[in-house]
Amino acid sequence: MTIEYGHVADEVIWHEHGGVGDPVVLLHSSVADARMWDPQWAALTGAFHVVRTDFRGHGRTPYRANGPYGDAADVAAVLDALDLREVTLVGSSYGGRVALELATERPDLVARLVLLNAGCGLPPTPDLTGFDAAEDRLIEAGDIGGAVELNVRTWLGPEADEATREWLAEMQRHAFETQLAADPRPERRRGRIDLSLIGAPAVVVTGAHDLPYFRESARHIAGGVANATLVELDWAGHLPSLERPDEVAALLLRLL
Repeated sequence: MTIEYGHVADEVIWHEHGGVGDPVVLLHSSVADARMWDPQWAALTGAFHVVRTDFRGHGRTPYRANGPYGDAADVAAVLDALDLREVTLVGSSYGGRVALELATERPDLVARLVLLNAGCGLPPTPDLTGFDAAEDRLIEAGDIGGAVELNVRTWLGPEADEATREWLAEMQRHAFETQLAADPRPERRRGRIDLSLIGAPAVVVTGAHDLPYFRESARHIAGGVANATLVELDWAGHLPSLERPDEVAALLLRLL
């Protein structure tokens, strides 16, 4: 296992890689950081060369930039630094959106996609609008604890145990505190997603207990990517890799 701090445009992007074999890149949810993949790390590095990274303002990567930045561009720079091509991108939630951006803009890097309740830029539906408004109110009131609790309650399905809920709360709190403390706050620019340009095969996973917005997003992605398979997990919420970690590890090994 190797832990590195990769320099991307004079900034420090934390990343870790280990194992031998075909390259697999794990992209985390915006509610968490790269630690969310801890339960799958041993199984995956036993079969593949696995990379995971913390987006800016999450985990071990500072929330700063010398100018406008993009998370997909940061991931591409890490892969370029490691001289990796034709990787499998496994993206959870926001990490799935980053995977789609990367597959649109840098198809040379991407051989396959596994998307777990990914976003893709669809207009927000009332369920997501309501969540965003509630989160904004809590943060504006300085109630970070309330915002953390809202995220844990919303994004973890019924299979998550109390220890997992506490762990996700710690990751989310760290992200909130890191990002709110940044001065100045960097400008993040989201990349383009064009599903019609994505030639890599994709497995699109949706959870039956997830918000309707993300279930609709999964159907949209599966319908828009030429070589896509839609898989519904009837037990899952938004973060299945945390809710049933061993089952998701086995699923990823089968898919990869």
